[in-house]
Amino acid sequence: METYWTEMMQRFSTPPWPPEDAQAMRDAHTRFLEEFPDYNLDEEGNGAFWGVVRNDSYPIEERLACEPRTFWVDFSDPPPVEELAIQTDGLAELAWEQTRVPDTEVSLNPEGTQKVNLPTWVWLDSAQFEPVTVRAELDGYGVWAETTATPTELHLRPGGEARTFPASGRCALAGGSVGQPWSPGRSGEDPPCGVQYHRATHNTGPHELQATLTWDVTWTDHAGNGGDLPAGSVATSVDITVEEVQTIVR
Repeated sequence: METYWTEMMQRFSTPPWPPEDAQAMRDAHTRFLEEFPDYNLDEEGNGAFWGVVRNDSYPIEERLACEPRTFWVDFSDPPPVEELAIQTDGLAELAWEQTRVPDTEVSLNPEGTQKVNLPTWVWLDSAQFEPVTVRAELDGYGVWAETTATPTELHLRPGGEARTFPASGRCALAGGSVGQPWSPGRSGEDPPCGVQYHRATHNTGPHELQATLTWDVTWTDHAGNGGDLPAGSVATSVDITVEEVQTIVR
């Protein structure tokens, strides 16, 4: 807190802040020290200051809705529950905002150039299907909320005249992965996840195969509460060149 006030005083004492803003900051600092002499340093380790933390991604009206005051709470006391004070569902939303999942990288067989009417098998590396967990907590109070993002399905959009497997283009998670790698002996089978292009690309340029992986997100907190949060998705695209195969029939 001492460092915070030092930085704030330095910031508001230099341009472009006008003199009246600098004076208002000095007055606020004086009032703070009257309530918490020496920044409560004699209570260090026994509690923590609470104050407003504004989320810059929210509209200005919502950012300014919280009363800009600071107060002290001992670690032995429960955090205050009042309107606009932090709650665990709010912590869950903060954790959700900080959730980062791997890029979507699809594997294809055959690799490289595809053939007209030959099914292309599409799958994802099973390592991409590890759930991603993020926790937001209030240090010292045992108050936390945790989000878990879990991949659920891969949506294929072939970008050209094609058939998708399954017909919906939505490949569900099965056995810890999406789709299956092609292997010898499976020729003639429809892929559990894939595409089959019907026209070559020599006149049109490559098709853009889009693959979007959906991640469902849930949350839980220290008290056993929980629920769902908006799902997220990560998309990738692959340029697909398709050629015709010429055969001689006798």
